[in-house]
Amino acid sequence: METKRNICIILASLFLLTSCSVSNVTRGTQYEKLYEEQPVTMLVMPPINNTSYVEAKEFLYTSISRPLAEAGYYVISPLLAMDILKAESAYDAELFVDAPLTKFRDFFGADAVVFSEINDWTKKGFGIQTNIRYFIRSTKTGEILFDRSCKLYLDLSVNSGTNSVLGALLDLAASTINTAATDHIVAARKANDFIFKDIPRGKYHPQFMTDKDVVAELKDISKNVK
Repeated sequence: METKRNICIILASLFLLTSCSVSNVTRGTQYEKLYEEQPVTMLVMPPINNTSYVEAKEFLYTSISRPLAEAGYYVISPLLAMDILKAESAYDAELFVDAPLTKFRDFFGADAVVFSEINDWTKKGFGIQTNIRYFIRSTKTGEILFDRSCKLYLDLSVNSGTNSVLGALLDLAASTINTAATDHIVAARKANDFIFKDIPRGKYHPQFMTDKDVVAELKDISKNVK
């Protein structure tokens, strides 16, 4: 009787964990507007940095294009866009979060503009904690087509599996060195990958307009990764 009760508790726990980590809607429902507009060309705006870590803005900006391109979208070169945005005094993304975006459509030929907000970027223990939100707005309607956030902890600790005092000290030293040496761009790339993993596939992807029935991931996610 006790064994059966324990099995029921385990099954119930697994059900709760699953229901907390998986969305119960499809991509077609969660990203309906993106499927309707089918944007092809995207312009990435410089991130909005709400933290005291100044370099976070550059780390994130230089790592956004790859996951979007892999998902089938044409992304305007960030380096080219940066020069033009600076020349046109349009470098501060904060000015355009709620403003009309038709000028970006006329000037760059962009169907949508990608915004990002860095809300946390700190070294925590033997790792890096980030909290980033991405939202994509249409240059036609101004509506938000995609909106996700990721709270990611990049664990850089080293565990050799040894139980001796010397082994623990060596692991501590290795963790310290690993944390100091790891480029923050790694944390940015991992956060980007998790956020855009669920984006509906674009025109240049084999799954374009055929992934509507794929179960969508949660819009706000938390990840601990090594």
